[in-house]
Amino acid sequence: MSPLFRRLISFAILPVLLLLGGCNFVVMSPSGDIAAQQRDLIIISVVLMLIIIIPVMILTVVFAMRYRASNTDAPYDPDWDHSTQLELVIWAIPLLIIICLGAVTWMGTHLLDPYRPLDRLDANRPVTADMQPLEVQVVALDWKWLFIYPEYGVASVNEMAAPVDRPIQFRITSSSVMNSFYVPALAGMIYAMPGMETKLHAVINSPGDYDGFSANYSGHGFSGMRFRFHGLEQAGFDEWVAKVKADGGDLQRQDYLELERPSENVPVQYFADVDPLLFDAVRNYCVEPGKMCMSEMAMIDAEGGAGLAGLSNLLPLTYDKTARRGSIFGAEPSFVANICTIEEALAAGQADPSKPVSIVDRTPVRGMSLPRPGTRPVNPSLSQTFGSLRPSNS
Repeated sequence: MSPLFRRLISFAILPVLLLLGGCNFVVMSPSGDIAAQQRDLIIISVVLMLIIIIPVMILTVVFAMRYRASNTDAPYDPDWDHSTQLELVIWAIPLLIIICLGAVTWMGTHLLDPYRPLDRLDANRPVTADMQPLEVQVVALDWKWLFIYPEYGVASVNEMAAPVDRPIQFRITSSSVMNSFYVPALAGMIYAMPGMETKLHAVINSPGDYDGFSANYSGHGFSGMRFRFHGLEQAGFDEWVAKVKADGGDLQRQDYLELERPSENVPVQYFADVDPLLFDAVRNYCVEPGKMCMSEMAMIDAEGGAGLAGLSNLLPLTYDKTARRGSIFGAEPSFVANICTIEEALAAGQADPSKPVSIVDRTPVRGMSLPRPGTRPVNPSLSQTFGSLRPSNS
């Protein structure tokens, strides 16, 4: 090979190497056991497929060279139409590869189910019965991440930490639109959806600082929806928790409603006093004081439903995020805080329609004459009056 030709090859390869220099191979070199197993699945799948692809690519060149028009020595058999041996090769090898891929996929689907608690820290260390998982409650906001640590009573925005070699149980939801929680070094991405809770079990095996971000486009501030994940030794994690407690403020429900407002490129924030029921309230659309939770509505529906008044609560559960997200469309958030009794309804009909009716009872809605599930009716006569509204069993 001439020196000139070698230089041309070097100049041709150089731009490719420069482009690859900006790549991050964290997916293929992760620091968590779940991500490592997912990487192994990728490698196994690629190797199995290359068993077919590489021979086909080689044979394409071989056939083109051997049977080219200028090669008069190549055998010529215009009447050939079948070969049992060739048919066996063509069908048997792909079939075996599909069987192998199916087996690997089936095992990976069950063993790497994000809802499945971990049974090992890595290939050589099982999870023992005395290992208590670290629970982290994750809320995808516009456009930032909120992490709540119920075990320690603290929370942080756009930063989280976890001890090395301790199982982590993530409970994930969203305040408004669908997002995707993803730490490539830790595990695969999991969707965060409003009104729902998804789970992820993972473990970090090596100390370090890792990138986390949203992998699902969610609006104008999406590009800044990133956070740092710190894998720390237990002593370092204890120091991080102490720092959060020392520097953090309050995160009660009213504080959360302010934090929930859309904002971009938000710096790290700490909270040392967190409402222990905040995550469940976010997931159930009832952070606002006095608002009926989605879980309570489900219980009421199981007991027969809240009638027409329930419709006034059902639609805002889905769409009452519009105003806080800064949209100019739609009405202000509204919801049913209570359903009046028959006496209050009659009094309201006889009162001056120009004056608002004051309802003293501000307890959460119970449905039309229906008590909370598992309790007895406060007023049995009302249950008899509205008994005809229950679905018939006939």
